[in-house]
Amino acid sequence: MSSRQLYIGLMSGTSIDGIDAALVDMASGFPKVIDFFTQAYSSQLASRLHQLCAPQANEIVMQGQVDVQLAYAFSDATQTMLNRQSLQASDIIAVGSHGQTIRHHPEADFPFTLQIGDANTLAVKTGIDVVADFRRKDMALGGQGAPLVPAFHQAVFADKKHRAIVNIGGIANITWLPANDNTPVLGFDTGPGNRLMDAWICRHTTQTYDENGDWAKTGSVSERLLKELMSHPYLTLPVPKSTGREVFHLDWLDSVIRDIEKQTGKIKPEDVQRTLLAFTCESIYLHLSQLAGLEAVYVCGGGAQNALLMQTLQSLCNTIPVSSTNTLGLDADAVEAAAFAWLAYAFKHQIPGNMPSVTGASRPAILGALYPALS
Repeated sequence: MSSRQLYIGLMSGTSIDGIDAALVDMASGFPKVIDFFTQAYSSQLASRLHQLCAPQANEIVMQGQVDVQLAYAFSDATQTMLNRQSLQASDIIAVGSHGQTIRHHPEADFPFTLQIGDANTLAVKTGIDVVADFRRKDMALGGQGAPLVPAFHQAVFADKKHRAIVNIGGIANITWLPANDNTPVLGFDTGPGNRLMDAWICRHTTQTYDENGDWAKTGSVSERLLKELMSHPYLTLPVPKSTGREVFHLDWLDSVIRDIEKQTGKIKPEDVQRTLLAFTCESIYLHLSQLAGLEAVYVCGGGAQNALLMQTLQSLCNTIPVSSTNTLGLDADAVEAAAFAWLAYAFKHQIPGNMPSVTGASRPAILGALYPALS
């Protein structure tokens, strides 16, 4: 065991479907994913997290409670990883915990972002040092605080070809990896990923997500709705930029649909689902088309598992090949969790974790704060 340098990365995204946990060996300086799994949230915890993503009565008390409750869930996921690999807490150098974003407002008069999942409790319960609170230093330096994975993408996916890594979680984001080392890496959120599709199917069926786009396949794209969705001003903002469910949410979608239905009549729910899938792909492609010389697209996150989404994105990209990061040797579902293991490693080794060309921060910075287990 002593020849390995093991870190655990924990990630919970805007879809709020569970905790992604990755065990990563950094002995070579290059991340090697040893194990990965997703631990689903209890329905009660998932419901409370969704509630916290919108203003409500007494939310500060709920936030304080869920902050600790979430840390318990993170601790359970960490212990499960140790059990799966027959490891002890002492075998792990650190846990990199992203936490759960419940607010992200880089455009505010006093920009802020908020992730919960109390790192003190996580460190105490696991007996492992925790590195957390990765986003706020970048925001203090004038950055968007997101996306943070491009530095990891550069470390593991950069090549002699112009590549784009597209992460399709609740929100979709792109990392532009140019072949020329003198050209800056770019990274930015493109708009919705799976979040709107998940929320819509959850409202109309008993499913929490549209596996392979099967429900969307039963519908047709509403060109009028798609046009209205694509007119959202975020899509044409210059980079750096980031967004979240504060901008793209069901209330906004409902208002757009209501305005259209007043003129054209009711849109079938399955047609909305198909149109939301098209919106995700079109908004991603809108940004990909601005990357000169793009040679290949690699998709990670939950969207990589949606066959119809992948087919639609490939159709838009025409001759530019679209595949998942599995073809590069890294499980598409594991990429973000592995990135936060790497960010914990970067903190321990004083390696900057942000990229000013991505976030707009005034300088590179060591990201995160240390929450020791034993002091």
